[in-house]
Amino acid sequence: YLPSMRTPTAMIVGMVLCHCGLLLTFTGTVAPSWRQVSHMSNQPIDFVLEQGIWDICAERQSTHDRLCGQADELAYFEQVPVRVAQGMMPTSLALTLLGLVVAALGVRCWQKEPQHLLAGVAGLMLLLSGLLSLVPASWYTHELWTLPTPAGGMLVAGYGLVLSYLGSCLEILGGLALALSFHHCCKER
Repeated sequence: YLPSMRTPTAMIVGMVLCHCGLLLTFTGTVAPSWRQVSHMSNQPIDFVLEQGIWDICAERQSTHDRLCGQADELAYFEQVPVRVAQGMMPTSLALTLLGLVVAALGVRCWQKEPQHLLAGVAGLMLLLSGLLSLVPASWYTHELWTLPTPAGGMLVAGYGLVLSYLGSCLEILGGLALALSFHHCCKER
């Protein structure tokens, strides 16, 4: 009788969700569009300002002329939710990468049996990294309409913010799936 060489489903699901979460969170972090400002006073009707946590871009939608690196005239980057996001999003990405390395060692692609304790620890790391990116995305969303805005501007959430949310949720779910590995540790004791 040979022991089963199959990787547990929860581990596979956790690894897939966390890799997808990393991709979405990374894209959301570097994207210059956490919110869009349109219909500003003294600007053409098709002029849109996209504000991210690192950059501000201006675009004429009729011609698709886009120019990033716009001056921060309203001290947008000095606002606390933006500063917090600038610190927590890269920290979350670094912890996700570390968690995925630990998960790869625990999930086992080259061993007969997975190392459940290591996979469980990786799950907790990935769960924490998801929370680390969910907090700034949630706070920014809560403060979306209170952050400085050009006169008369109409605001909508940008794709970078949405991707950060989705990535955070996938990392949390993936981390929970990997943390289920602790169940096997308890059974072995």
